[in-house]
Amino acid sequence: MERRPVYYAARISVVMGLFAAGWVAFALVGDSWWQLLIAVFLAATFGQVALLAHDLAHGQVFPSRRTSANAGLLVGNLGIGLSYGWWQDKHTRHHANPNHEDHDPDVAPDFLLWSAKQAEAARGLPRFIGRWQAFLFFPLLTLEGLNLHISSVRGLRREGLKNRTAEGLLLLAHFVLYLGGVFAVLPVGKALLFLVVHQACFGVYLGCTFAPNHKGMPVLTAEDELDFLRRQVLTSRNVRGGRVVNTALGGLNFQIEHHLFPGMPTPNLRKAQPLVREHCESLGVAYVECGLLASWGQAMRHLHEVGAPLRARR
Repeated sequence: MERRPVYYAARISVVMGLFAAGWVAFALVGDSWWQLLIAVFLAATFGQVALLAHDLAHGQVFPSRRTSANAGLLVGNLGIGLSYGWWQDKHTRHHANPNHEDHDPDVAPDFLLWSAKQAEAARGLPRFIGRWQAFLFFPLLTLEGLNLHISSVRGLRREGLKNRTAEGLLLLAHFVLYLGGVFAVLPVGKALLFLVVHQACFGVYLGCTFAPNHKGMPVLTAEDELDFLRRQVLTSRNVRGGRVVNTALGGLNFQIEHHLFPGMPTPNLRKAQPLVREHCESLGVAYVECGLLASWGQAMRHLHEVGAPLRARR
C-alpha cells in the first residue's frame, strides 16, 4: 500500500509530455490530411490522461485529498473535458456495488442491456439496440467520448458537487481551447473530420480499457447477499498481456486486486496478485483471468445472450 512517488512522477511526465507533443505537432502540421493521424495519437494520450485521473480519484498518487482533487481538476476538466467530481462520484458508486443492476451506474440500461431483467423491462431505444447490441457495442463506443463530455456538463447541476465553479470554468476553458484551436488551424471541413476521428478513437480506447474488467461477469441483484471479497472478486476479471497490456490499460488489467485495494498504487497491484489469487483459491472463490481478446469475447457473448429474448419476440 506504500505510495510510489518516483513511478507517478515518471508516468505523469511521460503522459503529459506526449499530450503536449501531440498538440505541438498539430500546430506545426497545419492544414493537412496528416492531422487525422495526429487525431488518433491524441485520442490515445487523452485515454492515458483519463487513466491518470482515475488513479488520482482513488488517492493513489498524493497523500493529500486536496492535492489529488486539484490535480484531478486540471487533468480531467481542463485536460480532456471530463468532470472530475462527477466521474469520481459515479466511479465510487461502481466500486461499492460492482455489476449490481440496481446500484452500479456502469450497468444502468441507458442504451445497452446487461441482464435478463433489464431486457425484459426495456422499452424504446434500449430495446431496439438490445437485439443486436453485441454487434453494435464497438460502433457505439465511438460515441462514448462525446457522451462523457455531455454527462460532465450535465453533472454540474448535481446537488452536492464540490468545486462546482472551478469544475464549470475549467470545463469551459477546455472546450474553448480545444474547439478554438482546432478551428483556428484547420478549415471547417477538416476540423469537423478531425473532431470526429479524435472523439471516436478516444471513446473506443476508453471502452476497450474498461470493458474487459467487468462486462460478461455475473450481474448481481438485490437477492445476492455477498461479503465484500466475493462481491468484488466474482464480478471482476483480470487481463493477461505483460507490459504492453499493462501500459495500455493503465494497470486496470489487475482489476480484482484494484477492487479489493482501490487505494493501492497501480505498479503494486501485480505484486499483490499472487497473494490475492492464493487467498481466493483457499476460500474456493473463482479468480478469473484471461487474455485481452478473450475478455472482449466474453463480454460480447454476454451481451448477445442478454439480447436473445428480444430477438425471439420480433
